[in-house]
Amino acid sequence: MVINMDEAKLKTLMQVEEFLKGIESLFCVVKEERYPFVQRTLTRFGYEKLGRKEKGVVLRYLERMTGLSRQQVTRLVRKFQATGTVTLGYQSPRQGFKRVFTPRDVALLAEMDERHGTLSGPATKKLMERAVKIYGEEKYAVLSGISVSHLYNLRGGKEYISKRRHWTKTRSTKAPIGERRAPRPEGSPGYLRIDSVHQGDQDGQKGVYHINAVDCVTQYQVVATCEKISEAYLIPVLKEMIEAFPFVILGIHADNGSEYINYQVAKLLKKLLIELTKSRPRHSNDNALAESKNASVVRKHLGYAHIPQVFSKEVNTFCREHLNPYVNFHRPCFFPRTVTDTKGKEKKSYRYEDMKTPFEKFKSLPSSESCLKPGVTMSQLEKIALSKTDNEAAEQMNIARDSLFQSWTERPEKRA
Repeated sequence: MVINMDEAKLKTLMQVEEFLKGIESLFCVVKEERYPFVQRTLTRFGYEKLGRKEKGVVLRYLERMTGLSRQQVTRLVRKFQATGTVTLGYQSPRQGFKRVFTPRDVALLAEMDERHGTLSGPATKKLMERAVKIYGEEKYAVLSGISVSHLYNLRGGKEYISKRRHWTKTRSTKAPIGERRAPRPEGSPGYLRIDSVHQGDQDGQKGVYHINAVDCVTQYQVVATCEKISEAYLIPVLKEMIEAFPFVILGIHADNGSEYINYQVAKLLKKLLIELTKSRPRHSNDNALAESKNASVVRKHLGYAHIPQVFSKEVNTFCREHLNPYVNFHRPCFFPRTVTDTKGKEKKSYRYEDMKTPFEKFKSLPSSESCLKPGVTMSQLEKIALSKTDNEAAEQMNIARDSLFQSWTERPEKRA
């Protein structure tokens, strides 16, 4: 029960004692006035100068009037003695539970994932950091500071799902066949892992073949497309791919099963003085880099659907002009740190600070300048890297890919 009264009429401690004798459990101060009341009372009676008995009277008076416990009143008195005021030790925020990432930020994240094909969380965060630091796109300033774990939270939210829906169908995978000898680059670029990707059959008709080559050290990647994997079609494409790398090629590693290119490549590489290594049995990880790039780059951007062989030149042009520049200059990827323990076992760790584009990784190598081909300079490569932002390169690639896919749906007669 709360009673309104004029407590200022109590001017002496004797009056306070008489007041306390006549009141048992009632208290007269509402919750919002407790702290100001305690401060006024302590000031009016000069609490600091009172004796021990008089202080006890004041404390009992404050307990009865406010409904607070003796410990609570003692803490308030101690605070008054230290600061001269009695106030709340905390205050509610002006805007409680304010959202850090607004619907606009979620929309920007959805657009970023749409452009780049939903990369991993760290890669997407790196793209947003690059957008702000390198290309000055301030609209990504808030998102660039997001944690990787919360980025996945936003992807799972209703706002993100309503703007972008993506399903990945369950599909079978083939285990890579072993190798005879793994390449040993020793930190030097120019050792490629190569693999072929078939773009499906339809009505008994073969699809195109993608040839995917990835450098072991820098992850610099070149994808090309040919109509068939016989020597007449494959050799020109392989020569074009070797020329597309900015550094000198020293070795190529290929799978040793169900690959039509093995013997043909051996003849070509012997002419070019390039080392060839093949599969070893029961060492499935030696060509894992090429296999992973098949999924994360070739399948992600070119899909699984049948592509008629007659469109191999158009697809190869798309890879050369759009896909390869985007992957090498605008798509960040992890680079592992390898530590060998006392037993000789290698352990790889993938740290966010080591995430770079393949060109940035190549540029960071101590011997990068000496590895360049004659006629190729680092300034030329940097000019290509800065000619477009990451988002511009992704958007142009997506537009070109959509136009490419539309071209063979409009000309069904060429499927025969």
